[in-house]
Amino acid sequence: MSPAGYPGEEGAASVPSYNDNIRVISGTAHPVLAEAVAKEMGTGLCAAHIGRFPDGEIDIKINDDVRGTDCFVIQPLSPPVNENWVELLLLLDCLRRASAGRVTAVMPYYGYARKDRKDEGRVPISAKVVANTITRCGADRVLTIDMHAAQIQGFYDIPVDHLYAKPVLLKAVQAMAIANPVVVTPDVGGIKMARAYAKALGADLAIVDKRRVSGSEIAVEHLIGEVEGRNVLIVDDMISTGGSISEAAKVVRAHGAKTIVIAVTHAVLCGPAFERLDGCPADTILVTDTIPRRTKVPHQLQVVSVAPLLARAIQNLHDSKSLSILFETLDA
Repeated sequence: MSPAGYPGEEGAASVPSYNDNIRVISGTAHPVLAEAVAKEMGTGLCAAHIGRFPDGEIDIKINDDVRGTDCFVIQPLSPPVNENWVELLLLLDCLRRASAGRVTAVMPYYGYARKDRKDEGRVPISAKVVANTITRCGADRVLTIDMHAAQIQGFYDIPVDHLYAKPVLLKAVQAMAIANPVVVTPDVGGIKMARAYAKALGADLAIVDKRRVSGSEIAVEHLIGEVEGRNVLIVDDMISTGGSISEAAKVVRAHGAKTIVIAVTHAVLCGPAFERLDGCPADTILVTDTIPRRTKVPHQLQVVSVAPLLARAIQNLHDSKSLSILFETLDA
């Protein structure tokens, strides 16, 4: 079984010829995003078969010639994380053994990023294990967006290009023409991101001080800053179970906020996330498509695509151009 629309597979539509010697390969984690990236680049996806043996083991074959080419494997480590992780490793190994010129692992969402250190005894550093396996299986480079813990870049001895979704989300926010805004971070750890949004919007900054009770439960302690009578933009890197974001929305509403817009890069949306977000007082929830859209989503959800950002980054990497311009704008 192969992702729908793969060129080279039975019933697949014809696609444009490849751009120079770039090959864009999609795993099964997010073929819709991979197709959008390829379309932005004016190319097609590399022909591939990704299926399953009867016992569930992953079966992969690249049907295009990749010898000496610049290969980009698009595979977010989104749920089911373990399945997508193993599939990525097998794709990397496949390309290395097929004599690809350079292989870049493109992970719009980097799973296992929350375990980046030993915070107690007898626990693994999961993010380091991911880095080790990706490197050993053949990746020459890594491209990701809004990694939950940016210091994970140091786990690699190969180049890591860490993009930010801020230009994509900011463009959507600016189109909403929010008057008298105040940017809110749902926890102290997000101050740097919130300050960047506040600076770009010419807005004030507020902080929801929280205490994490467990992996899915948080307790709000204080609101630092003034939101009464203001339009609030709550920013964060991800929504997992929705506890922090939904509680932050409730707190700022209780303190007199008018319109509430949430802008988040990664919509993991696991566990009770749907119920929490669907029932929270946010008017709009902006997320990107780094993770495939769930069948059941909050009624406020709006999706903006990172495909142009990734396409530009891939093209710049191939052309040995700087990625710095992408940190601020997609229009340059």
